[in-house]
Amino acid sequence: MLLPIEIPSSVDQRVVPADWCEQLEAARLRIQAFQDRWDRPQIEQFVAADFYHVFQAMDWIRETQTLVGNRFLEWGCGFSVVTSIASALKFEAIGIEAESDLIQEGRVTLKNWQVTAELIHGNFLPDGADTLAHQSTLPSLGHPIESGYQQLGLELDDFSLVYSYPWPGEDRFHQAVFERFAAPGAMLLCFCGPNDLRLWRKAGSIDPLEIPMEGRRQRRRSRR
Repeated sequence: MLLPIEIPSSVDQRVVPADWCEQLEAARLRIQAFQDRWDRPQIEQFVAADFYHVFQAMDWIRETQTLVGNRFLEWGCGFSVVTSIASALKFEAIGIEAESDLIQEGRVTLKNWQVTAELIHGNFLPDGADTLAHQSTLPSLGHPIESGYQQLGLELDDFSLVYSYPWPGEDRFHQAVFERFAAPGAMLLCFCGPNDLRLWRKAGSIDPLEIPMEGRRQRRRSRR
């Protein structure tokens, strides 16, 4: 069961540091230039979010919410702007992306931001997640590539905060995947459109003794 958490409307009044504003604007211009190129096929499923609003929401989550760990995952990380935000906010940040060209652009973002994160070329859906889809034509199902979790040696329940930008009509599917595979107490943040950020926590007990100390790296699981 996923429990909705209201993000206060005042979150858009949180101050974004000036140097981060510069980085976000630079990323926006890079994305625009990438999408305007005529010499390569367009990546149809790549659409940028409102990164300022996402930063404000993630900063609020970091400050006000109890997290079951420090590991962050971005589903379909694109230029890895949100992954970079997570790293800047002191999460152990990981992004999974199916398009190799976007992985390369994401690495440029990490370098420009001077942050550390892990980018994986793979499918962000856990094995078996496709059975939860209410339609066989959902865009998230169109990536015939190996699961990113196998490369990481991790499962979805190893992450405390997951971010996604579902296509219209896909939000229910993303919620279903998170509810099925995430750890109790973990949180899902979805950007569903302008001024529409939604946050859920998976129901279940949170043992404070199991929450890692700030900055401590969580142990990787063995690959299965």
